[in-house]
Amino acid sequence: MSVSLKHSAGHLGLAPLTAVSLCDQAYAKLKDAIASTDIYNQRQPLRLDERALMQALGVSRTPIREALSILEQEGFVRTVPRRGIFIIRKSKREIIEMIQMWAALESMSARLATLRAPDAEISKLRHLFDEFQNSPPAEHIHEYSDANIAFHQMIIRLGGSQLIQDATENLFLHVRAIRKATISQNDRSSRSIIEHLKIIEALERRDTELAERLTRQHTLDLAAHVERYCDFLE
Repeated sequence: MSVSLKHSAGHLGLAPLTAVSLCDQAYAKLKDAIASTDIYNQRQPLRLDERALMQALGVSRTPIREALSILEQEGFVRTVPRRGIFIIRKSKREIIEMIQMWAALESMSARLATLRAPDAEISKLRHLFDEFQNSPPAEHIHEYSDANIAFHQMIIRLGGSQLIQDATENLFLHVRAIRKATISQNDRSSRSIIEHLKIIEALERRDTELAERLTRQHTLDLAAHVERYCDFLE
């Protein structure tokens, strides 16, 4: 019986779990947790407790440290001697430059979407904002913030460029955090939904130049807002 099971396992291509696979899982979980944290909505240092992470993920110290090492290389955490490991907040200048880079990549994705994306996929953009048509986004700011972020992710995906998707993956974590922190400021949500709908209309009409220009300007407006109002980044 044991021989039979052994052969079956071999046929399925199973292999023992390794420290590397645990590291990969810990890395994915930690990165997702950092991405979901409003790191720019609070001023206190965001310290990661290694023991708490071990307990939460149910793994030993080794995969946690390996995962944190990768995240440090990618610029999401930093180790401070004798103090611990902290989630990194970017400076205002760094955030502005990241948003500017995002504007370039997202606007190219919008351009490509007019040339490549199926009508059915483009139409899904409109449905992201269905619940905000009859009531101001400011009345549902958390829901609108999520829809706003999904909109920008979808534009990147509709462009169909894997290279652009890969290039924006890590960039998006900080840009998303800033979008969450600023969407309720200066009535940005009301202006944002109008601009989103104009971008969707340009995509639906396959107006390549307009879709690219509107998408780029929409994101550059965020950079200008950060420059003018986000003193909390100093």
